[in-house]
Amino acid sequence: MVKKFMKSKKGAVGIGTLIIFIAMVLVAAIAASVIINTAGKLQHKASTVGEESTEQVASGIQVLKVIGHADTKTTIDKLAVMVAPNVGGEIDLSTTILTLGTGDAKYSLVYDSTQHNADVKDDGSDSIFDETEWGSGSKYGLIVLQDSDNSTAEATHPTINYGDKVYITVTMDVNSTSKVSGEVIPDYGASGIVEFRAPSVFTETVVTLQ
Repeated sequence: MVKKFMKSKKGAVGIGTLIIFIAMVLVAAIAASVIINTAGKLQHKASTVGEESTEQVASGIQVLKVIGHADTKTTIDKLAVMVAPNVGGEIDLSTTILTLGTGDAKYSLVYDSTQHNADVKDDGSDSIFDETEWGSGSKYGLIVLQDSDNSTAEATHPTINYGDKVYITVTMDVNSTSKVSGEVIPDYGASGIVEFRAPSVFTETVVTLQ
């Protein structure tokens, strides 16, 4: 009788151990599934963020040159900022902001569609200041230098894409030796940097600043 009871007890213990083992296997399988699923989501998110970051940098804007018009030997009264898009994407200049600062003063300028010239110029450096499309106050104008597909032709939403070059035109006084810094900030993508120090004397009417 005792032997029979002990055999039954051992059988019960064995079944209990088996149940616990199966439960542990199931828990481990579920945990592994959750980990794999989470890892997959994180990998996808990282890939998406990486692609978005790459696209954002690639689709920005770059400043190629800054020139000024010297009305006296010590004062510049106009600035022209040559910009072009980076290799990826298009830039709508109607939503692009230009910031410029001299010392403690900082200005934010927006596009003025009434100061728009889409007649393509070649280089523009020598004759650009003969044009009349110059922004004033808190607005900037636009003069197109290169545009093979006429994407900048519409005054309300001029858009630059690969290969395009335009001048952002500003009426602004800059004294000799002044340091000017700022950004061309598109709606999406990397900003173009404006940074220069004006020479002590302007010996030419058209001055290359950056």
